[in-house]
Parts: sequence; C-alpha cells; structure tokens
Amino acid sequence: MPRPPIKRILESTIEAQLTARVLDAGGLCDKVVALGRRGFFDRLVVLPGGRVVFVETKRPRGGRLSANQKALHDAYRSRGCEVRVVRNVEDIEALLGEI
Repeated sequence: MPRPPIKRILESTIEAQLTARVLDAGGLCDKVVALGRRGFFDRLVVLPGGRVVFVETKRPRGGRLSANQKALHDAYRSRGCEVRVVRNVEDIEALLGEI
C-alpha cells in the first residue's frame, strides 16, 4: 500500500506564522536584509520589555543551517546576543513563552 504524500511546510510558512504570533504578542518582527552579507538572519524580533532576538527560520524537515549562518550565529552569541532558529509552531511558542 503506498504511503500518503507528506505535506511539505515551507520556510515562508514558518516565517509568516512567526510574524503573526509576535505581532499578536505586542512585539515587532522585521524582515532583515543585509546587503553583501551571506547567512544573515531572516527576522529581527523585538518583544515587549525590550528583548531583542535574531531569528533564523527554517522549514521543519530538511531545513539546514549553512556554514555562513552557523558562523554568524556563533559570532552574535559570543557577543551576548540572543539567536534562535525557528522550525515550527512549538519553537515559536517557546520563544514567546519566555516573555
């Protein structure tokens, strides 16, 4: 018996869910474009209380961080910044649950 097709969730879907939830929570969720910078974060999230989080969104299945992204995440974390990778609704809720 053939398997039913697996619904593939796109990174853009996760990003839209993140944006909607952050806005609902009273935060800001800005798209980030860093010209000439490979591997930069997808979103800059500013939550109530002044918490700032650099967020990389990835699809739940198969979304991998590039070497450039890993290096950038490490560089920002080593300077005290909060960096998150969001792959699903549970990751979004975990991020917002800490407000």
